[in-house]
Amino acid sequence: MRMAPVIIWLESHLRAWTGNRVSLLGIAGLQSLQVTVPGRKSGTPRTTALLCIPYGDGYIVTGSNWGRPEHPAWSANLRAADEALVKAGARESRMRVRMVTGDERENLWKFVVDYWPGYRMEHRRSGGREFRLFVLEPTRTATTTRES
Repeated sequence: MRMAPVIIWLESHLRAWTGNRVSLLGIAGLQSLQVTVPGRKSGTPRTTALLCIPYGDGYIVTGSNWGRPEHPAWSANLRAADEALVKAGARESRMRVRMVTGDERENLWKFVVDYWPGYRMEHRRSGGREFRLFVLEPTRTATTTRES
């Protein structure tokens, strides 16, 4: 998608300008979150805004990379992490990261494309690459959360 760099820039700046209260995804009526994990090589915290799908007490995020043939860099960082700092609206909490595979992934993929049919188009554009699907779930231990 040729507009992807512009949309990503607008999304990050809109979130920064509004203190994370407004996002392009939100304007479009879609739910989003910010996920922060250490870079798998650098260890430097990396934050990415993502479309999310509510799932139980957590969320599903999809590594579509706008239909490009390669996986998004953030998905490699998330894959290497056990936990992530997740900010959804004003709520921030630590969540367990789990990449889904096999039958569970197939079932969740159907759920994901029902929620956001645009993923079907992106899947075709990617050449059929299997998008990484992650479930972000509340940790079992007490976590610190903030309401801003």
